Amino acid sequence: MRQPLQLISLSIACGALWACSAADTHSPVETPGRPESAKTQLLEAGAATLQAKPPIEAINAYLDGFHFYNGHPDVQMEAHHYCSILNEDVIQCVIFDGNTKQAKIMGVEYIIDEKLFAGLPAKEKAMWHSHGFEVSSGQLIAPGIPQVAEHALMQRLAHTYGKTWHTWHTDQDKALPVGVPQLMMGFTADGQADPKMVEQRNQRLGVDSARTRAQRADIKIPPADAAADGWQHGNVIQLEDPTGAHLHHPAKATPPASNSRSSQ
Repeated sequence: MRQPLQLISLSIACGALWACSAADTHSPVETPGRPESAKTQLLEAGAATLQAKPPIEAINAYLDGFHFYNGHPDVQMEAHHYCSILNEDVIQCVIFDGNTKQAKIMGVEYIIDEKLFAGLPAKEKAMWHSHGFEVSSGQLIAPGIPQVAEHALMQRLAHTYGKTWHTWHTDQDKALPVGVPQLMMGFTADGQADPKMVEQRNQRLGVDSARTRAQRADIKIPPADAAADGWQHGNVIQLEDPTGAHLHHPAKATPPASNSRSSQ
């Protein structure tokens, strides 16, 4: 029986009280602009104290994985997901290019359970990617929580599909959010993800892929819906960029970090 997401969230929240912190992953670009003035900093501090932020406070899970541009499987990047669980079957995530205060919002991912996905039209399904392989391979991780809580979360995610749009392509050295949104996909088999990219992430966050795979061997991975992962069947959906700003250059993997750490 799959565990309710509320129980998983509780496990994550409780585990976070004593869980290890994850190593810093810094944004690969510096955004142009003037440094914050003292006035701006004062306004920022006042807003932080006085304004309620329910949608932000609802974020209760941090997932780290990898994406590639639909139609360009060789152009890959690491993606830091900060997610809120809306109900048993729907999760929404804000995707960043790092896990520090200076991280840039790259886009969003909507995650739905297989039952909801089954009811979508075939043309819609082609824009979604399955999560089964990301879970079984250990590519998708939840840094900083106890293994038992992560295992429960991955059991749920193995039965889900994600629809992801990136709006700021910092992996392409875009210092500003220029160009158009791009549809992203997830990996579905060994040999697709750049091993150097995965290994650098693993070293930085202290992940052992072989051990993670072994720990998840008991998770039953359902067959992916034949209409999902459309790129595998030649059904590539992507927005054309009229500005020519998006060139799809292979990204540089983030190197293993120093000893600086950030609590999650």
